[in-house]
Amino acid sequence: MSTPPYSTSVRVIGTGSYLPEKVLSNADLEQMVETSDEWILTRTGISERRIAATGETASDMAAAAARRALESAGVGPRDIDLIIVATVTPDMLFPNTACFLQDKIGAVNAVCFDIEAACSGFLYAVETARHFLASGDRRTALVVGSEKLSSFTDWEDRSTCVLFGDGAGAAVLRAGNHGRGVIGTVMGSDGALAELLNLPGGGSLHPASAETIGLRLHSIKMTGNEVFKHAVRCMYEAAVSVLERHGMTIDDVDWIVPHQANMRILKAVATRLGDCWGKFCVNLDRVGNMSGASVPVALDEAVRGGRIREGHTVLFVVFGGGFTWGAMLVEW
Repeated sequence: MSTPPYSTSVRVIGTGSYLPEKVLSNADLEQMVETSDEWILTRTGISERRIAATGETASDMAAAAARRALESAGVGPRDIDLIIVATVTPDMLFPNTACFLQDKIGAVNAVCFDIEAACSGFLYAVETARHFLASGDRRTALVVGSEKLSSFTDWEDRSTCVLFGDGAGAAVLRAGNHGRGVIGTVMGSDGALAELLNLPGGGSLHPASAETIGLRLHSIKMTGNEVFKHAVRCMYEAAVSVLERHGMTIDDVDWIVPHQANMRILKAVATRLGDCWGKFCVNLDRVGNMSGASVPVALDEAVRGGRIREGHTVLFVVFGGGFTWGAMLVEW
């Protein structure tokens, strides 16, 4: 699916991020599960990840990232009239995490809801907000990806526990007629492959019980080799598709902000796109896979680090459980 053109542009006017203080290194994991620093680095490219404190929630981290994004954008909480949180690790099944975030930052004028598209969530949330803003229904949106994956990680499963970290990233979007902003988006899904990456317990299919807890159904399950193949293909095809739809090539792109899934996945995508690894904004080695938070955290780091600047063309590309995937072009 591609998005239609709008006469009103939608731009990112501020970004922010938050990472918990606790660092969980590969050496720490060696003491917890049968693994090694070499094994983790070779297969994932991850050296360490951040872990939220006990009692620290997805909305707590979202609020910290949101405050920094609002400060960056120069707007106050009451200026926000739409909040969308992308998360697979909500504070509760309901109320939605966006409502908890609204209360914590005082954004009393905002309509609030969550989006769940796993690791693709932030891009899906930005695209949803763009439609609200471009239609004129809302003017300023706060979009946040926030994940506390440590609460849903099986720390005895070495194939998954080495991957995930906690954190949050945020962006403030505003409608206007200055600059191109979001140029276009391509998105896709394939529910037939849901069994390859999921969290089976806790919903109506497998409600919480002593049996589901005993079977460890309330933690992330993944068939790594199959996920790898589909992720590389879908991310590559989405990136090529959005570029072709807008008459562009990878040479027209200044920076690529991908979902930080796995270093081998990212390098494979870069190779297929034309050996453009130097354009990838990567923090995976320091923070791990943060699902819906990975793109906005990497984006904020690139903006604050001076890499992404006004006039740059940025390509976002994502893949997640569902399966879900997508790519978005933005003129900064």
